[in-house]
Amino acid sequence: MMTLNKIPCGKTVKVVKLDSQGALKRRIMDMGITKGTPVTVKKLAPLGDPMEINVRGYELSMRKADAANIVVE
Repeated sequence: MMTLNKIPCGKTVKVVKLDSQGALKRRIMDMGITKGTPVTVKKLAPLGDPMEINVRGYELSMRKADAANIVVE
């Protein structure tokens, strides 16, 4: 299983599932990250956290701790 926080810059992946519960899962889904959605990792902050991703045509900053709950392929 590969998670979004381990994807290098410039790579596009597809969301397989959200591996979280409750409010965190709802918040991730509200951002537009759902099963089957393509996600591109655009940038990483100088110290590695947060990461900037492109989802459904918009840029989104996400903490690596939250990205660890998104399983991708």
